[in-house]
Amino acid sequence: MEDQARSKMLVVGRISGLYGVRGWVKVFSETEPRANLLTYQPWYLGAGCGPRGLAAGRPHGKGLVARLEGCEDRDQAAALVGLEIRIHRDQLPRLGADEFYWADLVGLSVETLDGTPLGRVDRVFATAANDVLVVKGDRERLLPFVRDRVVTDVDPERGRIRVDWDPEF
Repeated sequence: MEDQARSKMLVVGRISGLYGVRGWVKVFSETEPRANLLTYQPWYLGAGCGPRGLAAGRPHGKGLVARLEGCEDRDQAAALVGLEIRIHRDQLPRLGADEFYWADLVGLSVETLDGTPLGRVDRVFATAANDVLVVKGDRERLLPFVRDRVVTDVDPERGRIRVDWDPEF
């Protein structure tokens, strides 16, 4: 049962550093927009940790800062640095038709229009131009997630993404 619960948890950020002396931490957010991370309650820090409430948080520069309940000083905050921030999948907003969270794409098989397998999505990352699928198969490929030009079909039920891509590239 615990494995099922863990598999429904998503990493949405991490504690990246200390901020001040009163228990605040710097937070790296993987949400879009970044400040959305502050709307999810509670946070689960690290692997197997219980829920932690967010006492306060705000945008700061290009990132976020936050203070978790029960974290009152710099020493307590230092123990959190490096921990991933997880939330339950059901804490995320519902998506419209033909929209996907990155976590939904990881693990899907990727094939060309003629059925040539390229591998599986290992991870997804953002660039200034578009999101990129990291596909691992016989080698690693970086495919731009550009709907209708490169990515022609995403079918989570079949566990497949179809792409208009030259397998030699």
